[in-house]
Amino acid sequence: MTHNSMIQFSNVVKQFRRNKVLKEIDLTIDRGQRVALVGSNGAGKTTLIRCLMGEYKYHGNITIDGQNPRHFREQVLSKVGFVPQLPPPLRMPVGQLIRFAASLCNANPKQMIKVAAQLGFDALAFNRQPFVKLSGGQKQKLLIAIALGRDSQLLVMDEPAANLDPDARHILFKLLAEKKQSAAMLISSHRLDEVASLVNRVVEMDQGTIVLDDEVADLVDMTSQLACTIRMIQHEEAFSRALTEWGFHPAPDDNKVWHGQVAGPDRLRFLGMISRYAALLAGIKMNEITSSQIEAEHVA
Repeated sequence: MTHNSMIQFSNVVKQFRRNKVLKEIDLTIDRGQRVALVGSNGAGKTTLIRCLMGEYKYHGNITIDGQNPRHFREQVLSKVGFVPQLPPPLRMPVGQLIRFAASLCNANPKQMIKVAAQLGFDALAFNRQPFVKLSGGQKQKLLIAIALGRDSQLLVMDEPAANLDPDARHILFKLLAEKKQSAAMLISSHRLDEVASLVNRVVEMDQGTIVLDDEVADLVDMTSQLACTIRMIQHEEAFSRALTEWGFHPAPDDNKVWHGQVAGPDRLRFLGMISRYAALLAGIKMNEITSSQIEAEHVA
C-alpha cells in the first residue's frame, strides 16, 4: 500500500443470507481525492460505507490509513468525519450529543457549534432539545457540523445535502473546499448531478460491483457563485415557487423576470430543476461572480 492511500478495499465481499450485496470490491482512495460514489438505490453504496465504517462483518480486507476499521475501531473513527444517509434516532439532547461527539475525537465542541451556525442551525438555542425531535434539515445540519467541526483526515458522507436549503448547501460547499487539500472525501449519492462539481473522481456501482472508475476535471471552484437571471414566457405559479425555494426574487416591475444566485457546484442541479419548466423558459443568463464581487456585496 502506498503511503498516500487513505482507503483500501481488497476483494471485499458482503453477503446477507444468500444475497451477495458486494462482489469482490477492489478500490483505493488517496488523500486529496474527492470521490463521488454513485449508483441507483440498491447498488451497494450504503453497504460499502457501512463496511468501511466497521459496522458490518465482511470477507476480504479494508483499511483506513493502514488500520482495519473493525479491529481498530476507536483509532480509525477518530480520523473520520461521517454523515449518515439516515439520521440515527438519538434521544440525547443536542448539547450533550455535541459534547459526546467532540470527546470521541478530542475536538472542540465550540467549533462544531460554530459550523452549525454557519449552516444556519443555532445549536445553543436547541441545547436541551432531544436530537430525535429536530426537523430533517436541522438534523442534517447538526450531523454535518459534527463531521466538519473537527480535524478529520477522511470525510464519508452519504447523501449529505439531501435535506439542505440552497443557502446551507452553498456553505457546505465552502466548508468542503477548506478541507479539500488535507482530507480524502467519499460522497455517496444516487444522482451524479448532486455531487459532480464537488469531486475529482467518480466511482459508479451497480448490483454490488464497480462498473466505472474515472478521474474527472477538477474545474469548478467549490466556493464560486453564479449570478442568474431567468425570463419566463409567461408568469407561472409552480415555476415561481421552485425559483423562490432557490432564493430567487422577481424583478420589481416584471414578475416574468427573476434574479438570484446559485452556488457554483450546484449549477447542474439547478439546471436540472429549470429543465422541468423548459416550455416556459424565454431566456436564462448565468455569470460567475468573482470573490471580490461577493466580498463587496457582503460589505454593502
